[in-house]
This record gives sequence, C-alpha cells and structure tokens, in this order.
Amino acid sequence: MNKGKSSSNIEDGAPPVLAPPVFTESPPRVTPPSQTPGLLAIMAVVGAGMFLALKAGFVWHDDGALLIRDGRIAACGDFTAVRRAAPESPVTDWRGGLILPGFVDTHIHFPQLRIVGALGRTLLDWLERSALPEEMRMADTSYAADTARQFLQALAAHGTTTALVFGAHFPGATAALFEAAEVACLRITSGLVVSDRALPPELHQTVEQAYRDSTELIRRFHTGRTLYAATPRFAFSTSEAMLEMCQTLVREHPTIRIQSHINENQAEIAGVRAAFPWARDYLAVYERYSLAGRHAVLAHNVHPTDHELEMMADTGCWVAHCPTSNAALGSGLFPFRRHDAYGVGVALGSDVGAGTGFCLIKEGLQAYFAQQLLGPDGLPLTPAHLLAQSVVKLVGPEGLEPPTKRL
Repeated sequence: MNKGKSSSNIEDGAPPVLAPPVFTESPPRVTPPSQTPGLLAIMAVVGAGMFLALKAGFVWHDDGALLIRDGRIAACGDFTAVRRAAPESPVTDWRGGLILPGFVDTHIHFPQLRIVGALGRTLLDWLERSALPEEMRMADTSYAADTARQFLQALAAHGTTTALVFGAHFPGATAALFEAAEVACLRITSGLVVSDRALPPELHQTVEQAYRDSTELIRRFHTGRTLYAATPRFAFSTSEAMLEMCQTLVREHPTIRIQSHINENQAEIAGVRAAFPWARDYLAVYERYSLAGRHAVLAHNVHPTDHELEMMADTGCWVAHCPTSNAALGSGLFPFRRHDAYGVGVALGSDVGAGTGFCLIKEGLQAYFAQQLLGPDGLPLTPAHLLAQSVVKLVGPEGLEPPTKRL
C-alpha cells in the first residue's frame, strides 16, 4: 500500500484545520467612495476575511484584501499591506464575509442541465429514461448553445470558475460550450463525448468520425483558458477500437486531459466485466489504452478494488467524488478512507444532472454526511478538507487552474 501521500493533502502538506471567525452581528457596510471621473475604477481594494489556497496549504487573513486592476487580481494579502500598495484606490468593504478562491468542479455534464431533479432511478435506468433522451437534443446546435450559456451562468452564480465538463456527443454542441466559455471568461476543460455501443444509436459515432471531430475541436479550443479532454463516456459504451482512438488523441496531443467514469454502480461494473473479459478490473480497461495517468480524472469510484486504488496512486490518476449524485442514484457511499490510505487524489464534483445542483459547498456537506454514515469505515472530514477538495489544483503541473488570476 502506498502511504507516501494522502488525498486530504494539498500537494506536499495537509491543509491546516482553520476555523473562520464567528460573527455575532453583521458589521456595518462601508459604501465605496465615488469614483474619480476618468479613472473608471481601474484599481480597487476589496476587504474581508480571506482564505488563500497555496501549494503548502491554506492561509487565513482575518482582515485580508485583494487589489484588483483591470479586472485582474494584482495583489492579495493583509489589508494594511495591500492598502499601502495602492493608497488612492477606492475600497469595497466586505468585512463580515469571506473571500475564497474560485471553486473547481471536477465532474459535471453540461447537456444534463434541464434534467436536474429526475430522481427515483438507479444509474442505468436513469441514463435510459432521463439523461440520454435529453442528450440527444444536443443534435440541435441552437438548443445546445442556449443550454451552454445557461449552464455557464449557473456555474458562475455558484462560485465555480473552473470546471472539468463532459461535453456532448455532437461536435457542434461541444463547440458551442467552448465558445460560450470564452465569452464568459470561465476556465473550462471539456471534450466530445465518444461512444459506439450500448447507447441509443443517435449517440453513437464511428471511430473515424470521432477522431476527425475530436482533432478539429482540439485545434480550435485547446488553447490555454479552455482545454480539451479526451472523453470516452465510460468503458461500458466504448469498444476497444474507440478507446484506442482516445489513446491516439492523447499520444498526438500529449497536453490534453482525460475524463471518464469508473466503478459507479454494480450493474455498470458487471457490464464492463462482460464487455472486457480479459480485464482484471474496470481500471485495467483504461490502463491498457493509456487513459488512467496523471492527466486523467475518473468520476465516482464508489466500488474500487484495492489493486485499482494502488494503481491510481502510483500513476497519479485522480478521482472526482460526487456525493449528491451517488446518493440520488443509490450508487453507494464513497470509500474515502481507503482512497486516503492509498494516497489517491480526490476532488469534488457536482455531477449535474444526477447531482441536484451546482453548489460545491453543498457537495462538501454531502461528502461529510456520507462519511459519517460509514461509521468507523468513514473518513472524518473537516471544513479545511472540504475546501481543499473544492479548490484543489488538478492533473499535472498546469492543473485545471487559469494561467492568470481573474475575478
């Protein structure tokens, strides 16, 4: 067992357990001074309690500040020091609130925006009756573009500025998501969802078509603020030829990311076992095609084997933990303690639309509840753990974070 690192860590050090101050009453709001004509608020100081997510952990400022210049964060730290650096800048006083890093949602489906709340089913039944019919509507590019705009507005409204997003099975719809993300200035990593079996025929592609469309999307949108991810829906719906196509994309474009599903539901796992009888376990399918390394995020992993956890830790493969979705579909309780013991990186995902909303704070609370229900097999989670899993830098040196900080 690899115990050299822990999924509750940020990089090399565990985040300190920090308790924000408790406000017994709301402090008075300070109205920003009038802007000087001609300056157009080029610079401003925002003051409040503030968490900073750094490589070694979190830093808490009781009285912190951001210096904002032309919409970008120019400085951050203690209010007095930041104010000294820009004494003429107007001040917005948010004392009584918290300034947090933008949240990172590591697993979410943009085509499923309009089916949030379709409850009462398990995974495969829910896919057949709720998710896939809506995903077929993404063939209409105008409908997909409208969905993408509303999807990104919902992310931003819930404090999520970076997301690893399952695109659509249609290249026009996936392009619409990337185009909307560029307008919204959100950091989106996504990709064409590829499948060639076990789904409605409307959602199938040929291997040649999937390769051609994916290559064109990489050319257009793997640019920096937006990134591309090879996205086999799950092993259950992809042939070996389609997985080999994904492997080819990664070999030809080594900086793209990888996302898929793993070990979410027992019926799904049985289907994968039947489809790939040579595979030792679910992860072995992805490993054969080089789709489980440090650039990969696999969602759920509710029912892993010890061997899979060991291999994930050794290769640096991340798991997106989606506790609300796991509860809604009755998939099971996530074995966080086992992931932590092996050193597998874990971060939170909302998994809209099986997940019931965009709020990663809510996902953190649900993760806490699930671990409490596991009793001694659960991992006690602190607020700092949950914040770490909401803002953690993922997948290789560049991660999913933006190259420059922007409000």
